[in-house]
Amino acid sequence: MVTKVDLKKEFKQLFSPSARKIEVVNVPKFNFVMVDGYMEPNERPATSAAFQKAMAGLLEVSLALKVASKQRTRNPIDYVVMPLEGLWWVDAGDFAFQLTSRWRWTLMVMQPKHITETMFGRALEGLKEKPGHQAVTKMRFGPVHEGLAIQTMHVGGYHEEPQTVARMKTFAAENGYRYRGKHHEIYLLGDPRQANPEKLRTIVRHPIEK
Repeated sequence: MVTKVDLKKEFKQLFSPSARKIEVVNVPKFNFVMVDGYMEPNERPATSAAFQKAMAGLLEVSLALKVASKQRTRNPIDYVVMPLEGLWWVDAGDFAFQLTSRWRWTLMVMQPKHITETMFGRALEGLKEKPGHQAVTKMRFGPVHEGLAIQTMHVGGYHEEPQTVARMKTFAAENGYRYRGKHHEIYLLGDPRQANPEKLRTIVRHPIEK
């Protein structure tokens, strides 16, 4: 019998925030498949070849892991592939939406706890043998423990996201928190390269401390 898992339902508080308010959450340690990169001069996520290749590669290996998990002879597990997530930062100073040439990013897809680094390695090797594989250098598997954070749902295009970020910063300051770590986006509905802003639903999260 195949066990079914849906992490978005299991961790509903983390993946179903309200768009009307800012929430404080405590994010456990999860494993991810990840790719690190940076935004090339004069490029944005919608036009960056490296960004798009990383997205395609992450989706490929995540789907391959799902298939391998479901086909296990012992304790087969089927699960919903988690949405793409992105950590964003700059090497010096504050992250600014307008200065794309300074952006650095880690794109990642969360994995269920039964997925191991060994399974990831096998999936990656299997994909390399397939024609048309979106080969991505330095794809890695590992834990991310975000801990205490604030988050909200951003509805609409990314050009409006600075307003949501400003609300979050105000909430943090008024409640005795300060930012730490990296700007975090979770792309629930819509592709981060997608041009139709009405279809976009993005969880915006940032780690905090007292």
